Amino acid sequence: MKKIERALISVTDKTGVAEFARALHEMGVEIVSTGGTARVIREAGVPVTDVSEVTGFPEMLDGRVKTLHPKIHGGLLFIRDKEEHVRQIEEHGIKPIDLVAVNLYAFEKTVASGADLETAIENIDIGGPTLLRAAAKNFKYVTVIVDPADYERVLSEMRAHDGATTLKTRFELARKVFETTSGYDRAIAEYLARVSPPEE
Repeated sequence: MKKIERALISVTDKTGVAEFARALHEMGVEIVSTGGTARVIREAGVPVTDVSEVTGFPEMLDGRVKTLHPKIHGGLLFIRDKEEHVRQIEEHGIKPIDLVAVNLYAFEKTVASGADLETAIENIDIGGPTLLRAAAKNFKYVTVIVDPADYERVLSEMRAHDGATTLKTRFELARKVFETTSGYDRAIAEYLARVSPPEE
């Protein structure tokens, strides 16, 4: 089991995130984060690196583009014991990301509030599901958390295994990710099926 050394945290639901980040930091984990999540973590006195420092690009287009970058997804998706993958990420200055904690824009809650089509569309998360799916696909090496209720499970495992998680836990968390993202996409599709298309 490989020790978790670097985590990316970007959450809509901030429940427990400052405490989670603090616990990771105390175990020597570097925290990378975005926007409002980074601010909450920083205000809690935990050192955090902004994603824009990692990618070399600012958050763009009203936050629509921030984590969609090879320096993020390369760090998630490379196969750690494949020599050619390791060579490529080293060649391009990409650092591994061992843990991802992400939850999604509250699309269903937005729709339930009676929001118009434009507002609903703006609350379709793109970067979040992409991060989650990338991390979950590579569960052999990456721990992925989509539900704040799982923070303590991961921290307990890390404490018990010198900063690492078990493959069984990573697999179960990955399965939870795909259950979540499939439900999210289904909610979007069902909403779009109910509304009239916009007029040109």
